[in-house]
Amino acid sequence: MEKISEKNNKVVFKTDMNVSLANAIRRSANEIPILAVDEVDIYKNDSALYDEIIAHRVGLVPLKNQKVKEGDVVEMKLSVKAEGQRREVLAKDLGKEVVYDNIPIVILDKQQEIELVAKAKQGKGIEHAKFSPGLLSYRHFNKVEVGKDAEKSTELAEMYPEVFAVEGGKLKVKNEAALDIDTEELEEFKGVKVTPTEDLIYTIESWGQIDAEEIFKDAVKALNKNLDELSKELK
Repeated sequence: MEKISEKNNKVVFKTDMNVSLANAIRRSANEIPILAVDEVDIYKNDSALYDEIIAHRVGLVPLKNQKVKEGDVVEMKLSVKAEGQRREVLAKDLGKEVVYDNIPIVILDKQQEIELVAKAKQGKGIEHAKFSPGLLSYRHFNKVEVGKDAEKSTELAEMYPEVFAVEGGKLKVKNEAALDIDTEELEEFKGVKVTPTEDLIYTIESWGQIDAEEIFKDAVKALNKNLDELSKELK
């Protein structure tokens, strides 16, 4: 396994695992317990949005994940009034449990007010998307070669700056792993050869509740647990 990049809650690595295992891990990420708002009690809402829309928006705000016992609830209170001017209600108004402070919930006009209590619990992505920890995807790694006929095709460096670069006036391959475009487009350029491999480029993007690397590790644990249970049933 070779890490290619890691930034902004996103990890990309190259691996020789087979597609079946890669897909099993991807699906198992939705078995990780994640804290999310499950119920919203709205006591006052003078805004232009219906209660149901407010509840939906609050429910999709990512929360800092924490271990809670089954049946336990984490409550967050939101009470905002627009005094002298319009006021944008943001996720941070729910408290310190939110991951991103500046997610907009609603805009209040002058003298409008909103009061609600959001109740969060732990759940899994297989139950509802709001409990999903992030996005996992994979694709085959393609080997890219630039022959003499393609060395003058410097426009490729402008079209695909993540993949190609120009050095000494000649086109060079900078980062093969960044090739996530239709390979047929590249092969239209004479001298560019794209060879598919069995290796995979695996990408994990976290929504912020837990780190991207932690998503992968916990997904593997969830998969192993399910396999152990299956093995016991078969015996």
